[in-house]
Amino acid sequence: MNESNKIIFHIDVNSAFLSWTAAYRLKVLGEETDLRNIPSAICGSTETRHGIILAKSGPAKAYGIKTGEPLYLAKRKCPQLVTAPPDYALYTDASRKFIELLKELAPVVEQYSIDEAWADMTGTEKLYGPPVLAAEKIKDRIREQLGFTVNIGISCNKLLAKMASEFEKPDKVHTLFPDEIAVKLWPLPVGELFMVGRASCRKLQSMGITTIGQLAAADPRQLKLHLHKQGEMIWNFANGRWDQQVSDEVSLNKGYGNSLTTSRNVCDTDKAKTIILSLCETLAMRIRRDNQLCSCVSLHIRKDDFSSISQQKQLSRPTDATMEIYHAACRILDLLWDGHTPLRQIGVYLSKVEQNCGRQISLFSTDNYEQLAKTDKAIDSIRARFGEEAIMRACFLRAEVSPMSGGLSKQRRTGITKITDPPSD
Repeated sequence: MNESNKIIFHIDVNSAFLSWTAAYRLKVLGEETDLRNIPSAICGSTETRHGIILAKSGPAKAYGIKTGEPLYLAKRKCPQLVTAPPDYALYTDASRKFIELLKELAPVVEQYSIDEAWADMTGTEKLYGPPVLAAEKIKDRIREQLGFTVNIGISCNKLLAKMASEFEKPDKVHTLFPDEIAVKLWPLPVGELFMVGRASCRKLQSMGITTIGQLAAADPRQLKLHLHKQGEMIWNFANGRWDQQVSDEVSLNKGYGNSLTTSRNVCDTDKAKTIILSLCETLAMRIRRDNQLCSCVSLHIRKDDFSSISQQKQLSRPTDATMEIYHAACRILDLLWDGHTPLRQIGVYLSKVEQNCGRQISLFSTDNYEQLAKTDKAIDSIRARFGEEAIMRACFLRAEVSPMSGGLSKQRRTGITKITDPPSD
């Protein structure tokens, strides 16, 4: 089918973390105050050095509060700011319900992130009516059934639909078809274009390109010279072109990451390696769950002065074994760190991921991968049934560090908590 005949929706939850928290407090806890109607924000704990604004309400935005800024700066702008802690289990459950509802209403749904999805609505006009009317119906259904609002962008491809959903918020429907690009898209700052990050934006501005329209009119050869393949891609995006189809096939992760910002500085090697093991426990469980292997382990450390350094290690053979990943990360730590300079954050990342079709065993191998694999399988089974703290390595018995840290919340990792039920007294 010709792209011009396609009807693609992009559905984006308005201030997702705050909206989901507000809806839960109203519908489940029975609170009367709607966080969305007052200056409020979702942010981490300042005690554990996670005091960063993750989401904010419309009234908070009016005070100039921005996502990603420290809480203390937000409080200077708005002393009466009401804050709530993040609840990733709640967000996961709300996201699941959001996607499930979309799948009831649309023939093909592709989830892009926890709070965004594309829907191919081509051919549904007889069922829902014209695209704008259909979007209004879906938007209102989400608000009435799930308790939060969304923006819906409508176009003939995924790129333009996503850009349309970013227009005026909240609870709006916008169109951005090819004949509307010059008026609605091109006047916008170039940094608002999908896939143009801060570094790319600075490069474009140094070339005299400040609007999406100027990018669309630029010489693609010059863009490719300065920005390589991305230059050609964003030039096509600026001109409204993207031929990628909406797909409901679930793609496997291309990499896995896990990090922990500590409540106190880490100044000794044993504690640092205990944190690394805790991170690797969570990471390895995730990669095994997806039946994948990794060939590269990276370690990232952030010092107390906020300077960061990272390095990666190529493995001799792909693995999903917790201890093989851990030992690789520890070897990197020994190279990167002097053992006493204060650290505030440690992260472990896995890349060069491939499907696990069985690890080839060498006749001359001296490793014990087969035994490690059996141990990991048994541990995963116990944790899946009884919870992640049902079994742990002895080094965590008296450690301040959780046996599984960073990344996903405990509820998301184990799936043993039904977070939509009201809490018991």
